[in-house]
Amino acid sequence: MASQAPAKRARQTERVRSDGTHEGFLRHRNFLWLKIGAALSAFCLIVYLLVDVTPRHNGGSWLGYALGTIGVLLILWLTALGYRKRKMTRGAWSLKAWTSAHVYLGLSLIVIGTLHTGFQLGWNVHTLAWVLMMLVILSGIYGISVYATLPQQMSFNRDQVTETQMLASLREVDRQLHDAAQPLSQHHAALVRESLEQDVFGGGLWQRLSGSSRNCATRRVHRTIRQETGAKADTGNDPLERVDGLLERKLATLSRVRRHLRYKAMLEVWLYVHIPATFALIAALTAHVISVFFYW
Repeated sequence: MASQAPAKRARQTERVRSDGTHEGFLRHRNFLWLKIGAALSAFCLIVYLLVDVTPRHNGGSWLGYALGTIGVLLILWLTALGYRKRKMTRGAWSLKAWTSAHVYLGLSLIVIGTLHTGFQLGWNVHTLAWVLMMLVILSGIYGISVYATLPQQMSFNRDQVTETQMLASLREVDRQLHDAAQPLSQHHAALVRESLEQDVFGGGLWQRLSGSSRNCATRRVHRTIRQETGAKADTGNDPLERVDGLLERKLATLSRVRRHLRYKAMLEVWLYVHIPATFALIAALTAHVISVFFYW
C-alpha cells in the first residue's frame, strides 16, 4: 500500500495540472515545448553550420529543401490551432498543450525559416513568404505578451465589477444627470445634454487603444460648470452643485470604462494582424512552393 501512495499523488498532481489551475500554457509540463522548440532550432543551426553548400547556403540546396519542408509542415500544423480550439478535450493533446506547442514551435520558425533562405533575401515571392512569416510570429509575440500582463490589469481596473455592471453604473449616472438638469437654465441644461449624448464607444480603434479623452464632452462640460460652482458655497440644495457632483462621478466611471475598453482593444487588435497575415502567408507559401518545383 505504501508503494502505491507516491503513484497516487503523482496522478493527483497530473490531474491538477490538466485542470489548468496551477499551470499556464507557457509553463505547460515544465516548459516541455520550449525545450523541444529550442532543441529543434539548435539542431537546425548546428547542421547549417556544419554542412558545406557550394557556392553558398540557399533555399535550393538539399539542406534548403529540408529546412523548407520542415518549415512548411510546421506552419500548416500551427494553423490548425483554430480548428483545435473547437475541440474540448483534455490529456496529452489538450488545448493547453497544443497552444504551448503553437507558441514555442512557432518561435522556432524564426531560426528554421531564416536558415532556409540562406540569408538571401530580395524582391520576390520567396522573401514575401519569409516577411509574412515574421509578421505572423511578431504579432503572435505581441499577443502572448498582452495576454500575460493585461488580464491582471483588467481585473484590477474592474475591482470586482463586470463590464455590464460598469455600463449599468454609467447609465444610472446619466439618468440622475437627466433628472438633476430639469431645474437648470436652458444654457446649463444644454451643456448637460452634451454629456448625455456622448457615445462612450465612439472614436474608432485608435482612440480606444490610446485611451484618449481629449474630446470628452463630459470633461468639457464639467470644466465649464465647475468654473461657476467652484467659487460657491455648497449649500446641498443647489441644482448646479448636484450636477457638478454627478459629472464628477461620471468622469470617474468613464475613466474606468475607457481603461477597460483600451485593455480589450489591446487584447484583440493583434488578431486583426495575426489571422489575415496567416492566410496571406499560406497563399505566399503556395506560390513559393509552386514556383520552386515548376520553374527552378
